[in-house]
Parts: sequence; structure tokens; C-alpha cells
Amino acid sequence: LCCQCGVPIPPNPANMCVGCLRAQVDITEGIPKQGTVHFCKQCERYLQPPGTWIQCALESRELLALCLKKIKASLSKVRLIDAGFIWTEPHSKRLKLKLTVQKEVINGAVLQQVFVVEYIVQSQMCEDCHRIEAKDFWKAVVQVRQKTVHKKTFYYLEQLILKHRLHQNTLRIKEIHDGLDFYYSSKQHAQKMVDFLQCTVPSRSKSSQRLISHDIHSNVYNYKSTFSVEIVPICKDNVVCLSPKLAQSLGNMSQICVCIRVTSTIHLIDPRTLQIAEIDGNTYWRHPFNSLFHPKQLEEFIIMDINRVHEKKKGAGAGARSNKHTLAEAWVRKTSELDTDHQYFCCTHLGHILNPGDLVLGFDLANCNLNDEFANKMNPQHIPDVVLIKKSYDRSKRQRRRNWKLKELERDREGTDTDAFIVGQYQDFLEDLEEDENIRKNVNIYRNADIPVESDTDDDGAPRISLAEMLEDLHISQDATGGEGAEMLT
Repeated sequence: LCCQCGVPIPPNPANMCVGCLRAQVDITEGIPKQGTVHFCKQCERYLQPPGTWIQCALESRELLALCLKKIKASLSKVRLIDAGFIWTEPHSKRLKLKLTVQKEVINGAVLQQVFVVEYIVQSQMCEDCHRIEAKDFWKAVVQVRQKTVHKKTFYYLEQLILKHRLHQNTLRIKEIHDGLDFYYSSKQHAQKMVDFLQCTVPSRSKSSQRLISHDIHSNVYNYKSTFSVEIVPICKDNVVCLSPKLAQSLGNMSQICVCIRVTSTIHLIDPRTLQIAEIDGNTYWRHPFNSLFHPKQLEEFIIMDINRVHEKKKGAGAGARSNKHTLAEAWVRKTSELDTDHQYFCCTHLGHILNPGDLVLGFDLANCNLNDEFANKMNPQHIPDVVLIKKSYDRSKRQRRRNWKLKELERDREGTDTDAFIVGQYQDFLEDLEEDENIRKNVNIYRNADIPVESDTDDDGAPRISLAEMLEDLHISQDATGGEGAEMLT
């Protein structure tokens, strides 16, 4: 018989029934039945004391382990048999754990008990999200600079950053006169950006750091790091003058060359022989050269006569030639001098797209003062009178027909100009995308549904981007539970 209530029971060391034994002894005494868990709404992570934030899904093993650690000290006196979640509403801010424990009680009897521990989820912003929201608290900055008038390289770089999603870890992007500043919360993210820039554009970098604070007890140093990345000051469609030593090392090229593209290297072409060469960042900084002209100095010429040169004898030690261009000899006249008989003779690499009567943009070397150390030492007979750069089309008509668009980085435009020259530079970049297929491969181009697709009956021959190369831009206008989304669900 039970010594408390007299109910017949099987013999046990305590001589009590289960009901009386539970009434006399509570093995869950000292184990907290309530607790708190801190949750960051921005990054959806939970705080694991003292200062670690971990990603956990609801009712996951990771979240169960985090909750059990809260009462680990109290569970040391009992034996944990089972633990699991009791379902609660996802928005209830409550987590309920069902625990089964065992403990040896009076005279060696083992008692098992099931109880519930309830956790209240409290919102607390983690340090990383706090820095992002502050926008001024940064630990590393990447300063990207290019000392040029034209910003074509920056427009190209912006599209590459968007395509590879390297802007997601930035706290802030600030645009200044000579380039962009990228602010980061950690030095690792900034170093990743620097590595990407060095693989994408010819550049050189250097870093420095400044001590902010120092804890002498824990020997912890707090630094702010600065990475300076300088991009080579050469853009597409620049006319450059190489040093004699560099021109000879590139296969006896002419010193006067045209930059046709800037990717991870500088792509040059000799307009008189179609010889091409690539110069990486290290080679450039060992043998630096500058652009002879600014884009504002482009002049418009009209083709009076043009003859394609099908065979050109290679010089000694000459390098590779371009297969995408055609060598031609042309007689041109400035559109501003049509009332005169003055013409210029030149060799050009644009023979595949030029015909008599076409308008073309180029630089006049015959009537200018070249302020360049290498050009001033050249034999005047080796300097061409005119260097043609690209065919000229009606810009306003091209803008009306442009049925595609690009995305831009969100950045602070402090102290920058938004005048007509900046707008014209961006239009030049868009035209370069239409004309050069190799540049388009690295850029996400989105279809602009606001501009209808026109027929090609009145086409003037201007390069255009096909619909197959465009991406559909994703627009989420309403929630999936109402409006247009309701029809989709039904």
C-alpha cells in the first residue's frame, strides 16, 4: 500500500504511488520555465551569447541548441531525455520547448517528468546592421580613381559591379569628381572589391590603415583601412603615343595608336597596319603614356574617297593583325571647311564600315600642338595628319530608337556635376555598347517596355542591340495576396 494515500501499488523503493511521489518531489525545480531570445529583424539572425549572431530557421536543430544553451546550467542536475518544439504562430514572438527529463529521487526511485519552457523573442539590432543603418560607421574604404576627362571606364565598371553583385556589402557609395568611394563594415569585403578591380580593369593599388582605438587589457586594436585603386588614364577611342621602347616590344608598332577597348587590358590598334596589341596594368605603369586628345576635341569629317587595302606587307617582327577591321586609305574633308578645297589623306582601320559621303569623327593632328614628350621627339613624317575614330550617326534618332536601358548604382552625388557634358559622356557609353559586341557580353542589358520596337525600313545603318541580348526587367508592383496577385493565385 502507498504510505501516503493507501492505494495498492507494485513495490518500489519509495513505497509511494506515482501521484504522491510527484506531489512530494518536483524534479524540475530550479529549471526556468521562461526565457528570452534576441532576434535581429534586418538580417534575421539570433543572438548566441555573448556576442555571436547565427542564422537559424524556425524549429531547426540550430535554434533548439541555442535555446537549450540558455538553461544548460539548470539541466545539469537532471538527465535530459527528449526535447522538441511545440508549434506556435510564426508572428507570435513565442518559442515553446517541450522537455522530458529524469532524476533519481527517494531511495533510488527514478522519476520522469515532461514540462514546457516558453521563450519570448525580443527584437534587437545586431552590430553589423547597426553600422549599415548608421551609414557613417565604416571600417574600410576603397577609393577608385581615374585621372581622365571621360568616365567611360567608370560606366563600364559600374555595370560589372551590378552584374556580379559586389555592391551588396557596401554601406555607402559616394561619387566625387575623380571617381567613386566604396565604404565597407569589414576589411575583408574591401579587399574582395580591390581584387575584383585588379582582375577587371588595368590598375594599381596601395593600402594604409589608421589606428582608432586600442584596448590594452585584451590587446585588441581597432583600425580603419583605406585602399586606393588608380585606374590607368586611358579610355576607349583615345589616341595615344607610345614610347619607342614599348612600341618596339609590341612588334614594331607605330607610336601613334588608337585604343579600341579597355577591359582587363588596354587594347590598341595601329590604324596604318591593323596591328593590334594588349597592354596590362603592370606593363603600363612601367612604360606610362597619356592620351593626346580630349573627347571634346573630336572633329567631324566627311569621306570624299576611300580605297580598301587588301594586302599590306608585314614589317620585320610585326605582331598579330585584327580580323574585325579593314585597312583603307581615305581622303577626308572637315565639315566645317566644306567651302574650301582643303583635303586630308589618312589610313584608317574603319574600312569595313566607311563609304564615300559618310560622316566620321576623328582628330586633326596636322593643325594642333601636341604636348606629349614622345610625340615631340617623333619624326614629323611618321605622324599622320588625321586619325579617324568612329563613324558618326544621328544621335537624336539613336536615342529615340533605343529600346533598352541599364541599371545604376545607388550612390551619393556630392560635389559632382550633372551638366550636358556628363550626359553626353553617358550617351557615348551607350553608343559604345551598341557598336562593340565584346563589351556587351559583360553587361546586363534590360528591355525598355516604354519604347516600342520599330521596323527597320527607315534604318540608317546605325548599330543596334537585338532583342535576344536583352533581359526582362523584374517588376513587383503589388503583394501576391491582393490586386493582380489575387488573380494569379486563383
